[in-house]
Amino acid sequence: MNSYDFDFFVIGGGSGGVRAARMAAGFGACVGIAEERYLGGTCVNVGCIPKKLFVYGSRMPHEHAVASGYGWSGGDLTLNWDTLIANKNTEIERLNGVYRRLLANSGCRIFDERAVLVDPTTVAVGKERYTAKHILVATGGWPYVPEIRGRELAITSNEAFFLPKLPERVVVVGGGYIAVEFAGIFNGFGAQVTQVYRGELFLRGFDTEIRQFLAAEMRHKGIELRFNDDVSALTKHGDSLRLTMKNGNAIDCDCVLFATGRRPHSDKLGLAECGVALGPDGAIKVDDLYRTNVPSIYAIGDVTNRVNLTPVALAEGMAVARRLFGSRDTVVDYDYIPTAIFSQPPIGTVGFNEEDARAKFGDIGVYVSSFTPLRYTVSREKERALMKLVVVRATDKVVGLHVCGEDAGEIIQGFAVALRAGATKQIFDSTIGIHPTTAEEFVTLRDAVR
Repeated sequence: MNSYDFDFFVIGGGSGGVRAARMAAGFGACVGIAEERYLGGTCVNVGCIPKKLFVYGSRMPHEHAVASGYGWSGGDLTLNWDTLIANKNTEIERLNGVYRRLLANSGCRIFDERAVLVDPTTVAVGKERYTAKHILVATGGWPYVPEIRGRELAITSNEAFFLPKLPERVVVVGGGYIAVEFAGIFNGFGAQVTQVYRGELFLRGFDTEIRQFLAAEMRHKGIELRFNDDVSALTKHGDSLRLTMKNGNAIDCDCVLFATGRRPHSDKLGLAECGVALGPDGAIKVDDLYRTNVPSIYAIGDVTNRVNLTPVALAEGMAVARRLFGSRDTVVDYDYIPTAIFSQPPIGTVGFNEEDARAKFGDIGVYVSSFTPLRYTVSREKERALMKLVVVRATDKVVGLHVCGEDAGEIIQGFAVALRAGATKQIFDSTIGIHPTTAEEFVTLRDAVR
């Protein structure tokens, strides 16, 4: 009988890896987990958590402006950037400690070092080697910066959370959700922001009407959006940076943030040497049970480059632990996964966008409402909302629900349950709304616009 140092060894201490390790230990497995940077991974350290804190912080001038319409008056707000960064760091350090205690209390052995595969059942951690019956790779993703001249002068979302001071002029390059979120963040903090994207409209894959609505709202807030444009070089000009565009134009600024995608963080882990199949982008190829082509090696989360969301990685980690050690063959259902973009205003979405629904189901009904929420009706600060339902006419089933407006993420979570349960438009129509709220629009939409 084979004897191993561990039943389960996890490479990567992000959300998915930590959840898998804790659950496996809870089922009685002997578990080791290695993390070379920071427990909690991207989400806790340079992703979801600090980004949302920055969004909250950047909304304060907006809230201050709204308050004047309600009779409040006072001096101008002053931002102390050092205080923001220090308080953010304190919260992240607290969360790092929480993750460490959760792992330790579960009985996991934690290695604060890089782990590399030696063979299908052996990992090298520092100068030591350990064997494991099952190995899980959960190393996440890493920001990608195109190979252009002067790329070393730019920052990515990783460095944006540690800037020594707030830049006055920022150019955000990219059209994904990270680019859109940081454009809103820096604009909210008072910087002059330009967002550059090589495509016709950002947020490819999301509902077109929602994308167009957000673009209009961002321009209304003073963000310059340059679509169908791209960067060819970045150079230093005195104390400023200059972006030379492919169309020959130039943009001068103080900070350039490339949010041009993320790649699976699979380099130099010994995967290829062990025969693990990788995609062209470095993604680890797995089946529906998160198994690689090497029977003892599994992978979950962003390193597989499938559905790159923290809650999805958590669900995948739980599925692996349950199957290996809990005698339960569970899989993750990827249908109707709710998503939020913390743009300003934010987006919440679940199910099919209008274009994909029409292609898949044919005859659909589209219900749309665009309005100014109540809180802005007495304010000089304006921000609109757009609500949208997509319904299959043959079955009356609601297959897409989208909102761009305040509290979009909070609104979409509850409605995601309804869509997963197969709610019809008739059920929406028979549901009593909460008045006055933005969310009630979804149960009062009566006439299809298309």
